[in-house]
Amino acid sequence: MQNRLPNSSVPIHNDRPQPDKELTDIADYVLNYRISSELARETARYDLLDTLGCGLEALEYPACTRLLGPVVPGTIVPQGARVPGTPFQLDPVQAAFNIGTLIRWLDFNDTWLAAEWGHPSDNLGAILATADWLSRTAAAEGKAPLTMHSVIEGMIMAHEIQGVIALENAFNRVGLDHVVLVKVASTAVAGKLLGLSREALINAISLAFVDGQALRTYRHAPNTGSRKSWAAGDATARAVKLALMARAGEMGYPAVLTAETWGFYDVLFGGKRFVFQRDYGSYVMENILFKISFPAEFHAQTAAEAAMTLHRKLKAAGRSSDDIQKISIRSHEAALRIIDKKGPLHNPADRDHCIQYMVAVPLIFGRLTAADYENGIAADPRIDALREKIDIVEDPQFTLDYYDPEKRSIANGLTLKLNDGTVWEEEVVEYPIGHKRRRAEGIPLLMEKFRTNLARRFPEAQQQAILDASLDAVKLENMPVHAYVDLYVSPR
Repeated sequence: MQNRLPNSSVPIHNDRPQPDKELTDIADYVLNYRISSELARETARYDLLDTLGCGLEALEYPACTRLLGPVVPGTIVPQGARVPGTPFQLDPVQAAFNIGTLIRWLDFNDTWLAAEWGHPSDNLGAILATADWLSRTAAAEGKAPLTMHSVIEGMIMAHEIQGVIALENAFNRVGLDHVVLVKVASTAVAGKLLGLSREALINAISLAFVDGQALRTYRHAPNTGSRKSWAAGDATARAVKLALMARAGEMGYPAVLTAETWGFYDVLFGGKRFVFQRDYGSYVMENILFKISFPAEFHAQTAAEAAMTLHRKLKAAGRSSDDIQKISIRSHEAALRIIDKKGPLHNPADRDHCIQYMVAVPLIFGRLTAADYENGIAADPRIDALREKIDIVEDPQFTLDYYDPEKRSIANGLTLKLNDGTVWEEEVVEYPIGHKRRRAEGIPLLMEKFRTNLARRFPEAQQQAILDASLDAVKLENMPVHAYVDLYVSPR
C-alpha cells in the first residue's frame, strides 16, 4: 500500500528532502560563528557565577534535593560529571538533570522576555555536565582537557539560540512550555562540545524538535506545581541524551519542522513557520535580564521593587500594610496572562507565579525571599487579605515598551489607597535592577548574591578559592572545566 496523507488519494513522494533551513542555521551558527563581543563574554562570566549560585541556594530545599543524585542510589561514574554543591559524580545525562534542576528550582536565575519567555541559563545544566565529563575523560587519557572558555562560549550560543527563536515565536500561545527551546539550544551546544560533524549536529537538532514537547499545564492555574522547577533539568538531560545518540550515528529527520501534516509546524505550531527578527550572534547574552533582588517570576520584579519602596514609605509615615484599603497595579499584557491569579495558592510554585502574592509579601514584611513562598509564611492571614485588595489592569503603552527591542522594559506601577481615603502617588518601576540599563547598579549586587550563596554551602577557604578562580577573567577561561567544577565539590 502506498503512503498517503490522511483523507487523501494522492500518494506521497518519498524523496528525502534537504534539511529545514531552521536546522542548518542553528548548526552553522554553533559550528562557525566566532564570538567577538567582549560585552557578551563579560556578561556570560557573571551569568555563570549567578547561575551556579542559584543552584547552591536550591540545595537548602528538601523538595529539590530529593530529586538529585544517580538514578540508582550509590552509583558513581568514573570520570563522570560532578554536580556543584554535592558529592555526586554522574553520567552526563543524569548530571545535566541534576544541575539543571538546581539552577531552576527557586526561579532566581536569568530571564529572557519576548514573544516567548524563558531562562537561557537553564542550558548550563547540559553545557557544564557535558564539558566536565569530556574534560575529565580527556585528562584521564593524557589529553588536553576542555577549558572554561568552551563553557563561556557555549553559554553565549545557547542563550542566543533560545532567545532569538523566542523573540517572535510564542510557544505559550499553542500551549507548549518554553523548555522546548532549552532542549533545542542545549542539544546544539552539547553536540558541538561532543565534536559532532555538521550532518550529525543537524540530526541531533532534528531529534530535539521531533521529541515529545512539554505542555505548560504545570505553570498555570489550577495546575501550577513543582514540575516547573525541574522541567528545564529534564530538557537539558534529554538534550545531552539526543546529542550522544547522534554521535553514535542515529539518523535525523530533515523536514521535522516543515513536513506536511506530520511536522512540528503543522502538529504543534498551528501551521505557522518560525519568524526571525535577527540572525544569531551574541545579542541575547548582551541583553539578558538578571534576577538580583527577588526570586520571583520576572514580570513581577518591578512590581516587587515598587512594593518594597512603598513599604519603606509606609514605615516612614508610621503606617503599615494594615492601613491599606486598595492597591492598583498598572502592568503589561504578559504579566496579566501569566501571573494575575485569584483564589487559593496551593504550593510554592503557585505563589511565585502570583503577582498579588509577590506584592503583598514585601508590603507586609519588607522583603521577598525564596523562604517566603513556603507554607509557614504563606499561612499568615494578612497575605491573602491583602491579595484580595489588589486590582491589576493592562497599560497598552507598558505592553508596547515590553516588546520594543530598543526598550525591553518590564514596567509595573503601584498605587495605594489608604483606609482614611488618602491616595498615594503611583510608584512606577520600568526597568528591574537586573536589566541591561541598570547593569552598573546591578553587578555589585549580583556578586553579593553570589558570595551569599557560596557561604550557604562552603567553608571560608573554599569560598575564597572559588572567588579567586572566578573573578580573574583570563584565569577562569583558561582553567580546565573539571578543575573549576572541583572547586564546588561538597561532602554533603
